[in-house]
Amino acid sequence: MKKTLPVLEMSCAACAGSVESIVAAQNGVQTAHVNYGNQTLYIEYDEEQISDEELQKAVQSIGYDLVLPSESESKDIDQIRDKKYKALRRDTILAGIFAVPVAILGMFGMGIPGVEWILLVLTTPVIFWFGRRFFVNAWKQARHGKANMDTLVAISTGLAFVFSAFNTFFPGFFESQGMEAHVYYEAAAVVVFFILLGRYLEDGAKHKTSDAIKKLLNLQPPEVELVGENGNKVLPLEAVGVGDRILIRPGDRVPLDGKVVSGQSFVDESMINGEPIPVFKETGASIFAGTLNTDGSFEFVAEKVGSETLLAQIIDTVEKAQGSKAEVQNLVDKIAGIFVPIVLLISIATFFAWYLGSTDHALAKALLTSITVLVIACPCALGLATPTAIIAGVGKGAEHGILIKDAQSLETTRELDVLIVDKTGTLTKGKPELHHSHWLDRAGQTEHAVLYQLASRSTHPLSKSIAASMEVPGETMALKKFESIGGKGLKAHALDQDFYLGSMDYLLDQNISVDTGFEQKNNTWKKEGNSMVGFANGKELLAFFALRDPLKETTPAAIRALQQSGLEVHMLTGDQEASARLIADELGITHFKASCSPSDKADYIRTLQSQGKKVGMAGDGINDSEALAVADLSIAMASGSDIAMEVADITLLKSDLEQVSKALKLSRKTFNTIRQNLFWAFIYNTIGIPLAAGLMLPLTGSFLNPMLAGAAMAFSSVSVVSNSLRLRRVQL
Repeated sequence: MKKTLPVLEMSCAACAGSVESIVAAQNGVQTAHVNYGNQTLYIEYDEEQISDEELQKAVQSIGYDLVLPSESESKDIDQIRDKKYKALRRDTILAGIFAVPVAILGMFGMGIPGVEWILLVLTTPVIFWFGRRFFVNAWKQARHGKANMDTLVAISTGLAFVFSAFNTFFPGFFESQGMEAHVYYEAAAVVVFFILLGRYLEDGAKHKTSDAIKKLLNLQPPEVELVGENGNKVLPLEAVGVGDRILIRPGDRVPLDGKVVSGQSFVDESMINGEPIPVFKETGASIFAGTLNTDGSFEFVAEKVGSETLLAQIIDTVEKAQGSKAEVQNLVDKIAGIFVPIVLLISIATFFAWYLGSTDHALAKALLTSITVLVIACPCALGLATPTAIIAGVGKGAEHGILIKDAQSLETTRELDVLIVDKTGTLTKGKPELHHSHWLDRAGQTEHAVLYQLASRSTHPLSKSIAASMEVPGETMALKKFESIGGKGLKAHALDQDFYLGSMDYLLDQNISVDTGFEQKNNTWKKEGNSMVGFANGKELLAFFALRDPLKETTPAAIRALQQSGLEVHMLTGDQEASARLIADELGITHFKASCSPSDKADYIRTLQSQGKKVGMAGDGINDSEALAVADLSIAMASGSDIAMEVADITLLKSDLEQVSKALKLSRKTFNTIRQNLFWAFIYNTIGIPLAAGLMLPLTGSFLNPMLAGAAMAFSSVSVVSNSLRLRRVQL
């Protein structure tokens, strides 16, 4: 069983490590990955050995919680997280109301008689009510021999409060030793407030990184108008089944995938294909959940519901990608996992260094510096550096119709050396168009009518293109003995004779005579990369046609952009040498290979990989699936086969190579952001911890105030998340 489950109550990267380790230790669990950025657990397990409820109890035992699947899972999660977010906001505001006067009195009012008692009264609710979560979670962690950010906060603020309360109740203890009975209520209260404020801002920012999922979910209406024999009725979306008939009015969102059965309209499918121009829909046309009906009304029959719709699959792809880990995150997770114990050791060492090394006020100095080390050492920024950037990057890609399978795919994209492209359907439109036609004088209107009927009855792309290029004849020609000879052509009987439509080799096999003038045109048009099709009666050639699969309008610019980005572009195609060379020359592609079988494409990629190159493959057909599977990065066009999309690391909802350039740019921007985040997270702790331990004293003559340490800690997390959010404004 494979599942992605939301995790509640995590507050730092060490929390994610605790959840991951406790789940991985359970019997029957094969894989467990926790993503702190989007607060989810990805798990593979044997459901016969352990149940969801047992997993939940294991996670709850260390102070966290799992949200188990249910019919209204997404709503439940939103409600639970919204409730906790509001509770955090309330505690933050109330903590601030109490902490601000504590800070003012602590800094400017210490000469007021009895001020210590006022500070004690104001600080107590901040520590033990608004900040109770830190102590509760630290205790749950300690029971299992673990520690996280809550452990640091609880120890530091708890020690500051207990030390201050002791000096308030028993001031003579230190005064009798010639020391001043310092109190640090302001440090304890303000630290709790700043950490709560940092988490509140952090949670708000993390919600924004997942806006892509929310936008996609909002594309599906909650209710539908069902068409019935006894009149229409409005039902919840969940109540609709396959085969139900649904009415769509102007301005409505399409709720499910299906086929139009009556009416016509223009439907905005930009969420699928990225095209701003609405697509005309009439009886028989396919429609997809989340698309927008613009003007007319129509009825359609639902063919896919629930998780089977294209929209649901897009959402699932984005969610899995946002919850995945980049390779660099594994190192970060290991560092974050041992960070808290190391900080505790540094704090203890700092305490004894000042206590044993100072000649005056040794205990006060030791407490102040050790508490400040605990407060400023926050692994949150480190834990947020990678996942928040991944979430924002994957979400940005989804908005542009670029579905990224996982974080590793995003990371591999920026490492590519070579991009392999298929020709048909990737560089070209995948639909042949008539470029030239030549009718011989002996063919009249009757023969035109025969050709139209013959070509119209075929499903072959070349025949369909010929029929589409012709005017509908005034007379209908009855055909008898219609035959389709696979890979060669068509045959039918009309007007007391046989007619043929197919390749020139097929016509010659039927002993059809060909005029000498035909050879010149045939050779010229074939050199242009055209496929030649002839039409003949039982004796002689009547017409011949040159058809070619044209390039997509955006292909030349896309190839230039990819080459300018540093990628080598290679073209592999099953088409003939002449057609392949023509396309390659037109696009400036120097590496190409024609007449490739599916295994030839895979072997070509393996050869490049053996040379140490990272190879990406972009294709759209079943014949590309083997090559896509072999490539380091596989890119599938959504207009292609399901098999190609199944093995793809990136799926482009708009079948356009420009999207590959956008994916490359997005990958580089995302990992630049990750590097920036990790740099500042490491620098922050590298500089902050020594300063907190007392390094400032020789330079400034004073210690770092724990209040400033708390503010700096909160700022570090918020700055990392804010930097990741800049990806939402990147122009692709």
